[in-house]
Amino acid sequence: MKKKLKIVKDSRPSRVEAERAVKTLIEYIGEDAEREGVRETPQRVVKAFDEYFHGYGLDAAEILSKTFREVGDYGGPVLVKNIKVQSRCEHHLAPFIGHAHIAYVPDGRVVGLSKLSRLVDAYASRMQTQERLTEEVANALEKYLKPKGVAVMIEAEHFCMKLRGVGEDHALTVTTRFGGIYKKDRAARESFLKLTAGGS
Repeated sequence: MKKKLKIVKDSRPSRVEAERAVKTLIEYIGEDAEREGVRETPQRVVKAFDEYFHGYGLDAAEILSKTFREVGDYGGPVLVKNIKVQSRCEHHLAPFIGHAHIAYVPDGRVVGLSKLSRLVDAYASRMQTQERLTEEVANALEKYLKPKGVAVMIEAEHFCMKLRGVGEDHALTVTTRFGGIYKKDRAARESFLKLTAGGS
């Protein structure tokens, strides 16, 4: 007897359900959800969420799939600094904003420079912690490029600290992840830190 294929339905709520949830939150804070200026806010918020969290639809393997082997005799690191980071803290959905600095030492092949920015965006455009974001970017580079070494630093301001809780307005969180040469070789690590000092 032939087994029937089981069709798995997308378990996500519909857009209508998402908009209804936003309306509930608006009413929860004591606002009139039918007021003219607020009436279309649920639709706007859901549309904004599609933009904020588009990273769930991006694939690191695809982003890093095209590489180039024509690098001549170059054997040094490739460093891209000040890659924009815009993410959302998974604890409060508040933004954290800053920059990423990425270096890798190629092992015969390189990736287009813009792909490093796209890789950061793919993981940053999800509910995140800065620590995990740093780890995910480094892991993807190691897995798909297989370089001799990887270094990732992210510097960011967290609005959950700026606008609520302790109200710390100027705190900067710095996370790093080193692999391969950068983990084993202190001089390589110090060179990366020197080159990224101050983000410029």
